[in-house]
Amino acid sequence: MWIERVTSNSVGRILPLLAAYQRFYRTEPNEAHNREHFTRVLADPSVAVQFVALEETLGPIGFATLYFPLSSVTAGSYCLLNDLYVDPTTRGCGVGRALIERCRLYAFEAGYASLEWQTEQSNTEARRLYDRMGAEQRGWYSCTLSTAPPAAVDTGEIR
Repeated sequence: MWIERVTSNSVGRILPLLAAYQRFYRTEPNEAHNREHFTRVLADPSVAVQFVALEETLGPIGFATLYFPLSSVTAGSYCLLNDLYVDPTTRGCGVGRALIERCRLYAFEAGYASLEWQTEQSNTEARRLYDRMGAEQRGWYSCTLSTAPPAAVDTGEIR
């Protein structure tokens, strides 16, 4: 197994893994939209960097995506491991660990103090890996709010 950086020109090779990852998180994949999105964001390494794990006979077996959002707390940007996915047939073989280590090295070389990520509470297999690697769990309360307004919205004095 080896790990390569994905470019906007090579994003097509990981589209099946992206689709499997999206299905894992209960989202219906759209290949055309995925190709357009990742081609665009990977063209600018200040927005995102992606790595793919490859195996000689199987091809792509996992990927990880780093994003670099801004933070008001630090008045800078931070390194967010937003996606980590390993094909179920190769889990437990060190692919996830290798991808995280590659992301950690990239973050270190780029001057970030830490690598941050989240996963669902129910993702126990991934959480076991993170625990074995010594990842520190933080007590953040994660929320998601739809941007679609409710039927009746009182916007008050918002302008």
